Amino acid sequence: MLRTIKGKFIVGFFLIFSLSFLVLNHTVKNVIWSSNEKIVTSDLVELKKNSTVYVNQAFLINHYKNNELYFGDMADEMVDNLNHSTGSNVGVYTVDGALLSSSDQKVFSRGSDEDLQQAIKGKTAYHITYNRNKAKVFFSYPVVIEGTKVGILRFSKNFDLLYKQSGEILDIVFYIALAIFVAAFLFSYILSRHITIPLVKLTDATSQVKKGKLDMDIHFNRKDEIGQLAVNFNDMISRIREQILTIERDRDRLKELNEQEKRFFDNMTHQLKTPLTSIQGYAEIIKDKGEADRKFFDKGMNHIVEESRRLHNLVIKLLEVSRETSKSAQFDRIDAGEILKDVCESMKFRAERYKKRITCDIEDGLYVLGEVSRLRQLFINLLDNAIKYSLSHSEIIIKAEIVGENILFTFKNPSDPLENDQHTKMFQPFYSVNQKIKEEGSVGLGLSIVKTIVDEHGGTIEMFYKENHTVIQVELAYAKVEK
Repeated sequence: MLRTIKGKFIVGFFLIFSLSFLVLNHTVKNVIWSSNEKIVTSDLVELKKNSTVYVNQAFLINHYKNNELYFGDMADEMVDNLNHSTGSNVGVYTVDGALLSSSDQKVFSRGSDEDLQQAIKGKTAYHITYNRNKAKVFFSYPVVIEGTKVGILRFSKNFDLLYKQSGEILDIVFYIALAIFVAAFLFSYILSRHITIPLVKLTDATSQVKKGKLDMDIHFNRKDEIGQLAVNFNDMISRIREQILTIERDRDRLKELNEQEKRFFDNMTHQLKTPLTSIQGYAEIIKDKGEADRKFFDKGMNHIVEESRRLHNLVIKLLEVSRETSKSAQFDRIDAGEILKDVCESMKFRAERYKKRITCDIEDGLYVLGEVSRLRQLFINLLDNAIKYSLSHSEIIIKAEIVGENILFTFKNPSDPLENDQHTKMFQPFYSVNQKIKEEGSVGLGLSIVKTIVDEHGGTIEMFYKENHTVIQVELAYAKVEK
């Protein structure tokens, strides 16, 4: 990634300098051309003023009236005099734009006659034609004597020298600006290399560290921020080496103990996985059928007795072990989704007893740091609570998914609405929503135990009522796979 920084610097500087160069060149050109137009306009104003004075004096000396016939009679004379006095080609036209006389007929017969058309309409106008560094102005205006338009004067004047000088100035400015920007670009390129080369070396070093090579030391003979970055990098690598040595010593010391504990709890978890569900399932079926099926009744009772004894022995052993290890128990990375699936499967017998059904939507790979037995107890209590307090013939929806950095477990069941702040008291010990529907043997500790288990695992739990459903949501941190 950092290997492209130099390229980005170069492209960025090139774009900035190119844009600046174009803007400067365009601005200077516009300023010069605007100045030229002002000079041309000023010159034409003076030309009109002088020619107007001449025409008026000619009419006055010859005692002509304001008649366009007399204007035509003196057309040749006006052309000669104005041509010599102004140094411009002169054309005399009728008020309709017909050429009466001119100093150079070819000049006025070629090119655009926009200015002449405007003069026919009674306006003063001019336009400029360009050819490289040459410029020619055509200027026309109506001649008015005593308030009457008697004809049109048209001038053709060269401004080659003015625009040639302007072109030379633009060329000088162009080359000077180009030289400045080339020098600035080269300086920026050198500066970018000065910055990016150390960054590339740092990137290579971090890549080696990522691969596990910690014998990296970087030294830059510079006292700026990059030099300090290299010093900090070397200090960081030294600290990492020290921490790794410490971790390896602790790992070797605890490895054997952790392996023993893991084998024990894995075995106990496997042994305790299904007995209660099996016992409950047989008991509920026997309760419904009674002694109608004597063979199944005997088989079920024997199975219940055997499983109860085995479960009793396992619990006693587990309690004995927990007394010794509870203070130093550590969480493992476990798949909470698989535990929840197993609990849902086991609790289906209980749901059918209440004529309700369980629907599960559980994603794969829902790993958390926790204890299998405690999470199983958490899910059993929440699902049992949903079964007991949902409406008759209802569907209980269980959903588990990854949301951001956490795993969200949702237990949703149709129910009557809760009063005011009842949902905030549900996690208090011995609290029950409705004493009438409180099951025999229940003392209101289920959700209190749930809250304790969630707190142990550093998670959060929330209960609310929405769209005729009671919803309980538990969030636990998602344990990503360590790379």
